[in-house]
Amino acid sequence: MCTTTGTKAAAVTAEPTAVRSRPGKATAGSTVGPDPRHPLYLGDWERSIPHVHNDIAMDNLDEPHIKRKHAILEKHPQITQLYGYEPLTKYVTVLAASLQLGLAYYFGKINTDSTWVFLLTIYVVGASLTQVFGVIIHEATHNLCGETLAMNRAVGFLANVGIPVPIFSSFRRYHLEHHAYQGVLGKDPDLPLDWEVKLIKSNPLAKFTFLFFYPMMYVVRGAAQQKKPSTWEIYNILWSVATDILVVKFCGWRGFLYLFLSLWLGYGVHPAAAHFIQEHFTFDDGQETYSYYGSLNYLFMNIGYHNEHHDFTKVPWSGLRKVRAIAPEFYNTLQYHTSWVMVHWRFIFQKDVGPQSRVGRDYEDHKKGRKMVVERKNAAPAVERD
Repeated sequence: MCTTTGTKAAAVTAEPTAVRSRPGKATAGSTVGPDPRHPLYLGDWERSIPHVHNDIAMDNLDEPHIKRKHAILEKHPQITQLYGYEPLTKYVTVLAASLQLGLAYYFGKINTDSTWVFLLTIYVVGASLTQVFGVIIHEATHNLCGETLAMNRAVGFLANVGIPVPIFSSFRRYHLEHHAYQGVLGKDPDLPLDWEVKLIKSNPLAKFTFLFFYPMMYVVRGAAQQKKPSTWEIYNILWSVATDILVVKFCGWRGFLYLFLSLWLGYGVHPAAAHFIQEHFTFDDGQETYSYYGSLNYLFMNIGYHNEHHDFTKVPWSGLRKVRAIAPEFYNTLQYHTSWVMVHWRFIFQKDVGPQSRVGRDYEDHKKGRKMVVERKNAAPAVERD
C-alpha cells in the first residue's frame, strides 16, 4: 500500500523536522533557491482522476529529480562516493541467463508432458527471471554494469538472450529520453497514449486487460514516437533472431514458448511487474515518482528504489539503499509503496486510479524549470557539476 507521512513524522529520525514542502512553503532553515518547490520539489498540481478529469494532470515546471539531487548533495555530499558500477551484475546476468535457458531446455526436451508444472514454473521462476533481466538491462542502459560502454552493451545483450524479443537497445534509447524529458509531452515515451486515457478510465476489467497486455506497450509507445531504428537497434534485432533460432534448435518450440510466456507474464500480471505502475502513476497530489520499499527488492535488485534512482542515476542498484539511509529526511517524507501486490490491487479496483494517473508538462515549461537549475547553481554552487 502507499504510505504517507501520517507515518512521515515517525519515519524521520535523522532530522528534527520533516522537510516536505509545497510551493512557497519551504522548510524553515533551508536555503530557498529560485524554485519555490525546494527542497523536496513537490508540485502544487492535483492528480488526474478518471471520470473527473479528461486527461493526465499537468505541471508548469520541470521534473523534480535534478534539483532534488543538488539539494541532497548540499547536505550529503558523501553520496557521490556511491557513484560507479557494480561488478557483481555481470555474474548475476550469466547465472540468470544460464538458469533460464536451462529451464527452456528442460521443458522443451526433457519434461514435455507436464502442463501444470510447465505453467507454474513459468509464472514463479521464468517470469521472475524475466524481471531480473529487465533490471539488468536497466542497469546496463545507465552504464552501471561495467567501466566501458562496450561492457555494458555486452551485459545488456547477454540479458536479452533470456527475453525472446529485441528489447535492450530500444529500451536504452527510449529510457534515456524518459530521464531527460520526464513528463514532457511528445518527448517522454513513458507517458500514456491518448487512447489509453480515453478507453480504459476506471473500469476494473479494462485495467486488468491493460496490465495483461502491458508487454505490448513498449512496442506501441515506441512505435508512436515514429523514429527510425538506430544502428544498435538493428544489431539487437539480428542478435535476437540468431539467439531465438538457437533456442528453437536446441530447446524446441516448447522451450521457446517457455521464454515467450515468461516474458508475457513477467511484464504483465506478475507482482514484480507492479513496479511499472509504482514508479510514476500518481497516487498523491504533487508527487510524480514513487519508491517501493518492500522485501521483494532483495530478489529484484532494488528496482523499487525509484526516487533514489531518478535522483542519482550514477548509483548502481547495490547502492540505492544507502542513498535512502544517508538522506532519510528526503525519502521517508515522500509517499512510498510497501507492497507490489497492493499496487496492482489498487490500480485495478480503485476508481480514482487509471492509466491517466500521470503528470505531464509542456516543453517550454520544462525548459523554464531547467533554467532555475543554473540560477540555483549561481546562487549557491553545487557540490557536483554535471
